[in-house]
Amino acid sequence: MRSWPEVSVPTVAGNGPRLRLYDSAADEVRPVEVDDRATMYVCGITPYDATHLGHAATYLTFDLVQRVLRDQGTEVRYVQNVTDVDDPLIERAERDGIRWEDLAVRETDLFRSDMEALRIIPPAQYLGAVETIDLVVDAVSKLLDSGAAYRLEDGTGDIYFDISADERFGYVSRYDVPTMLAYSAERGGDPDRTGKRNQLDPLLWKGKRDGDPSWPSAIGEGRPGWHIECAAIALAHLGEQIDIQGGGEDLRFPHHECSAAHAEALTGAAPFAGHYTHAGMVGYQGEKMSKSLGNLVKVSELTAQGVDPMAIRLALLHGHYREYREWTDDYLHVSEKTLSLWREAVRRPIAPSADCMLAKVRECLSNDLDTDGAVAAVTEWATAKPLHNDSGMSVQVVKHAVDALLGIAL
Repeated sequence: MRSWPEVSVPTVAGNGPRLRLYDSAADEVRPVEVDDRATMYVCGITPYDATHLGHAATYLTFDLVQRVLRDQGTEVRYVQNVTDVDDPLIERAERDGIRWEDLAVRETDLFRSDMEALRIIPPAQYLGAVETIDLVVDAVSKLLDSGAAYRLEDGTGDIYFDISADERFGYVSRYDVPTMLAYSAERGGDPDRTGKRNQLDPLLWKGKRDGDPSWPSAIGEGRPGWHIECAAIALAHLGEQIDIQGGGEDLRFPHHECSAAHAEALTGAAPFAGHYTHAGMVGYQGEKMSKSLGNLVKVSELTAQGVDPMAIRLALLHGHYREYREWTDDYLHVSEKTLSLWREAVRRPIAPSADCMLAKVRECLSNDLDTDGAVAAVTEWATAKPLHNDSGMSVQVVKHAVDALLGIAL
């Protein structure tokens, strides 16, 4: 599957400090222990509706992670998936009277255009579930052979992962069993399924059903489960252990818990990720922005109304990435004014020195992505009284820094 076009990231003189990032499994902000190379996997969309601002905020978070790592001199290997066959996609296609394949293609194309508009650095590998079925089949086969997976004895052909095969199960989310059961039921699991060894055992392979897409394989005809898809892709393209596993807060359980358990059962290497980092949800009109509630503010709709994508990006930098944030039109209006202020500032004939601004932006972003502090530092520079006539050099530093570190083109 093709990704979106590469983003040109300018070089800024010097290197920023080492990134410190929150790790959900450790429940603390700590350094990302990498040197010249880092690996990052961020779970992608299930393409059954256009990109809303909750999606955008998540991918913007990990775009900033990549930019900060690059600024500290680290090469980032970034992989993302697209769950282009799954129950929600199939259900939406049936509701709308469209082939599920066509819906997946349409919404993935729209997602790409939204990411391009927001200047999100694309992944090196952008992979759909459909094109990676062989990887999943191989992984499930190995789990069956090792005893970490089992077939349900009801003739459906469904295969489940046995969570008892991973003695560390639960360490990613740190949730108790009642919480895990509640989230499993809410987020695509089937804790009440008859015949499972444990209510929390996740589906690895769904056997063929009438009218359901399926593929022939060595483990029977069917299609991949959700969690094993990401584990198989990450292992194949990033290795047995990765530095950062990213996604929205709602993926903490069951998705990241289960995909980590699958990967660790397959390789014996633990922990699967050095950091499990989760972006908080974005709300609108008092509720978490979600397709099921229908309270979506979509990137494509805002840009179609003539809103500058850089203003959208700047608005999404408001508040801390780990916190729940309520989207309001005020954020957008304020960000449009801030963007205008910055652009006017870099056109001034005389500008203040940018050294302090650059140092402050780097310091803020390296401290668990303090975007409010970074934005304030740029605004402080933009409103400061020029003290010398070195405007050409200062303006160039600001434009490159804001572009490279915040992803905003001035």
